[in-house]
Amino acid sequence: MTPATDTPVEHTDVRTVGSTDALPIAPALGLSLDAARMPRKSTLVTRRILLISVLAVILGVVAAYVAQLLMLTINLITDLCFYGRVSDVIGPHARTGSFVLSPADNQLGAWVILIPVVGGLLAGVMARWGSRAIQGHGIPEAMEQILTNESNIPARITWLKPLSSAFAIGTGGPFGAEGPIISTGGAMGSLIGQLLRVTANERKVLLAAGAAAGMAAVFGAPVASLVLAVELLLFELRPRSLIPVALAAVTAVGVRYATYGAAPVFPMPDVLQPGGWALISFVLIGGLVGYASVWVTKAVYGVEDMFEKLPVHWMWWPALGALVAGFVGWIEPRTLGVGYDNIDALVQGHFGLTMLLSFGALKFVSWVIALGSGTSGGTLAPLFMIGGSLGAVIGIGINHFLPGFGIDPRIAALVGMAAIFAGSSRALLTAVVFAFETTRQPASLLPLLGGCTAAYLISALLMRNTIMTEKIARRGVKVPSEYAADYLEQVSVGTACSRNVTTLRTTQTLAEVRRWLADEASHTQHQGYPVVDEQGRVQGVLTRRSLLDPQWHYTLALGELLTRPPIAVTEDHSLREAADHMVAESVGRLVVVSKNDPHRLVGIITRGDILAAHARRLREARFKGRHIKLGKSEKPAGAA
Repeated sequence: MTPATDTPVEHTDVRTVGSTDALPIAPALGLSLDAARMPRKSTLVTRRILLISVLAVILGVVAAYVAQLLMLTINLITDLCFYGRVSDVIGPHARTGSFVLSPADNQLGAWVILIPVVGGLLAGVMARWGSRAIQGHGIPEAMEQILTNESNIPARITWLKPLSSAFAIGTGGPFGAEGPIISTGGAMGSLIGQLLRVTANERKVLLAAGAAAGMAAVFGAPVASLVLAVELLLFELRPRSLIPVALAAVTAVGVRYATYGAAPVFPMPDVLQPGGWALISFVLIGGLVGYASVWVTKAVYGVEDMFEKLPVHWMWWPALGALVAGFVGWIEPRTLGVGYDNIDALVQGHFGLTMLLSFGALKFVSWVIALGSGTSGGTLAPLFMIGGSLGAVIGIGINHFLPGFGIDPRIAALVGMAAIFAGSSRALLTAVVFAFETTRQPASLLPLLGGCTAAYLISALLMRNTIMTEKIARRGVKVPSEYAADYLEQVSVGTACSRNVTTLRTTQTLAEVRRWLADEASHTQHQGYPVVDEQGRVQGVLTRRSLLDPQWHYTLALGELLTRPPIAVTEDHSLREAADHMVAESVGRLVVVSKNDPHRLVGIITRGDILAAHARRLREARFKGRHIKLGKSEKPAGAA
């Protein structure tokens, strides 16, 4: 069928528009005959995609500058709250290029405990009197709007989410900025889709394009941003979605390169290609970190459950979580704020074993409690720090006991960073590509693939929902967990339809047909019958109910009852096209006609035939059999 993103094609338009929709058959057969002879046009994309792509490019530019504005706001708040100035961010002595100001060098002493509380309190107030949808790390909320609300994100989220996040992060909240930026970009895409006349699918594409552009603008990772949109937002892999989202991500990265240059976000020294034992070790590291990712996810939602039981209004929870974050930040200032400089230190090997252990543990405590309190902040950067610390510790441990394996702690940290994200979100390809694009170390690609796959395997075995889906799954939202080719798209109508069809003739009278139906033979029990003329050409379909309707006089010929043109498909249409057309026309059966001659009846396709076609899919998934048997073969009769 024509994709849902297209403007519905009226039957009178079929001669000029052309589609693979099922064919309407009127008694004259003029229009349908033209359509049957018309060459099929590709339904992968239509001209409509040009408009959506242009909008996506514009959205990419806007999202890139909004991302820069959000980072600037976070830096300003950090500079003002922790250092009492703004000169590090704006003015003649301001730092240049892309950077995130760290609160770690503050000289506030114990007063630092209270600063995150201010941000948490502001986030709570904005959530209560603005929208509670700004709470959380952004991606689950966008997923929920896609799955349940036709991608309609309230317009106020466009400014409430980044502003609340800027206060929460700028005052030392231990979160990443990527989640709020992804959420903000998605909200802008949704807003454009609500202002313009587009379909729900097109609005979803614009939402995903904005989200991908925001992520790409921050990290300079266009491919990872595209893959993240596919794995966590689009829930499909189609040209109509990929093209606009890819263009938005490329545009946003182009704006970043023009503003800050093309250097990697997390520069990493050149590393040697790991050997065989090292690769095995990196897969093991990925598996162990993947196991940890399961418990990290459970910890986040366990803390959320604990806050739910507090006898205080939820508006105050972010302030309470921020109080813990501030106390931990007093002990270890590096846990405060976005902490992209910590990721730099991890992949460059600047942290020793003691620092890795203390920093990783304290960052985990700070982030889990603060995020579980319902404030506004991202998960990617904190997960990278926790997983990177754990991966580096395991790598150092393997080096200590098995020095011959040649484990590079910097690669171990990178594998840990990506593996914990792959395990907690089950966005395998996003984790691999993101870690590679942000460091641009080709020697790390194979360890990343092995380690992230191991983490993905462990997570899939031990955890039903992920850190991205647990919250909305608790609300009853069913989130797709895997993407497979549509089986109905692979089966033609001609192979599934019933061909031995009982037909009626236009010249038959109702009295004759009713006597025939009264015989109650097997061929008289169908719910619908094609009606053909004396030459055997299809003229319409009459249901059993219409034939027995007492309002029709028994002397009427069947040809006089054909007032509603039936819906038909050709035998080379797919079952997906047939099923969609049944739904669109509110019918339970379709006439199947020849592709080359729409006059000629081939058969009937019913809902039951479509369901029965799934038997082969289920058999392929469940039947276990051996097609080649090893061992002695039976000797033919008469052999010596």
